[in-house]
Amino acid sequence: MRVPALLIATTLLTGVPAHAAGGREARFDRPHEGWSNSVLRSGTPERVGLDPAPLDEALAQVERYTQADASGHPLFSGAVTLYAHEGAVVTHEPTGWAVRYADATTELPEDQRVPMTRDTIFDLASISKLFTSIVVMRQHERGKFELDDPVARHLPEFGVNGKEAVTVRQLLTHTSGLVAWLPLWSQYPDVPSRLKAVMDTRPVNPPGTRYVYSDLNLITLGLLAEKWSGRGLADLVREGITAPLGLRDTGYNPPASKLDRIAATEHQAGRGVVRGVVHDENAWSLGGVAGHAGVFSTARELAVLGQAILNGGHHAGRRILREETVELMLTDFNQGFPGNSHGLGFELDQRWYMGALTSPRAAGHTGFTGTTLVLDPLSRSMAILLTNRVHPTRDWGSINPARRVVADGLARALAVSPRRGTAWTPEADGAVLATRDLARQAGEQRLSFSAFVDLDPGDRVVVEATNDGATWRDVQVLAGYGQRRWQRVEVVTEAALSYRWRYARGTGYGGRGVYVDAVRVTDQHGVLLDAEREPAGLHSVGWRVADR
Repeated sequence: MRVPALLIATTLLTGVPAHAAGGREARFDRPHEGWSNSVLRSGTPERVGLDPAPLDEALAQVERYTQADASGHPLFSGAVTLYAHEGAVVTHEPTGWAVRYADATTELPEDQRVPMTRDTIFDLASISKLFTSIVVMRQHERGKFELDDPVARHLPEFGVNGKEAVTVRQLLTHTSGLVAWLPLWSQYPDVPSRLKAVMDTRPVNPPGTRYVYSDLNLITLGLLAEKWSGRGLADLVREGITAPLGLRDTGYNPPASKLDRIAATEHQAGRGVVRGVVHDENAWSLGGVAGHAGVFSTARELAVLGQAILNGGHHAGRRILREETVELMLTDFNQGFPGNSHGLGFELDQRWYMGALTSPRAAGHTGFTGTTLVLDPLSRSMAILLTNRVHPTRDWGSINPARRVVADGLARALAVSPRRGTAWTPEADGAVLATRDLARQAGEQRLSFSAFVDLDPGDRVVVEATNDGATWRDVQVLAGYGQRRWQRVEVVTEAALSYRWRYARGTGYGGRGVYVDAVRVTDQHGVLLDAEREPAGLHSVGWRVADR
């Protein structure tokens, strides 16, 4: 028998805005619109409606990463993890060591090591690019430039060797065509010659044709900000960001008085174990202040900056950016370069470190030293992982798995609640959730249910149908991520069939998951043929009843 099937309606089910106050569940499936208006404060997961168990699991995994594994060394020496939701810092947890090694291979005796603490100061590495971008956009608010101005209009020495048409926007979105990096510190003798090398560099791609993440873009933006303002970059960061936000441990070239609180980075030839001085060789060769690297901060102070962005540019009554400027910074200008979504300074929609918090609105940045900031405006949450993963060497591998563990922990702490009392979620590739006997009668039937789908593009849940119990045919594929809302799905068939939902795991990083709630079967007139199928009416292999 032919099995005709047509998906006749798939609609988004909107909900009322989530509320954190009063102990209500913090919801992943009810995304916020607009800005938060929170002041960062101490809290607990329970008081803002988060499930503490996934946070605890993530923290335990971060701690395991600080312990030696089969390689004989840890993934990183130490870390500070911070979670915040609706302005409440619900986790602020140090683990491991700020200083663990005497050189590239020798571990210090434990009594000579320096433990991580909540107020450990980290070299943020490329997270510094966000500070430069904010400084630049503050100049934009003052009318100093337009985004599509050629850089050479403001910095004539830049407009040589094919860079005459490169725009400020292209620098901010890494589409300028410049190379990723130059060995300024080793091939040029002094600061003037190093900066001239940046100005003289020749694009490797025509401007606007490719995405190439480049430190040179941000070095140039730092020089532009200084040209527009007549002030040094360190002064601009202090006056425009750290002073109004009350950040005392954030800035370039931290004073020697704070050395005992600073996490060590790499053991480098001629420099020893780098601590209290910027790790990035090019930033170091430029005096520690550069547009691409050089800022130091703590987890808590970085969270204040993150909250200011989630608030639309202000925190605790002090504004550093206009709302429309923040919106620009979180707008994807790289839609022509799939996989490289980028706002003005902020990276967007990057599953490789944002994990299950990823969406087109998710924003953040990472740093080579082992630092990560993820902002999730849809849940008004943030996840921060600061590590010294280059201590004592940069050659011990990627910490991206740890970054995703932290982001995933926060995503799972946010609830996905079923529309009709019970929802099922798959636990393994190939998991099958099937109906038992449905009503069987002639004529058209309609099967309807609600689904929540937050998966990588390669993952999917296939609704399949059979009329003989042996041969299954695809009816509809459920896929997608980023919408964070329940979909109402309705399928029309000409014959009474059995149905199942089969989960197929792809090769991506995964998302928050998929949930299917109670199933209804009606005739063509909407008359209910079967009661809603709760767990007693469904059977599964590899699916479980979801409690959140």
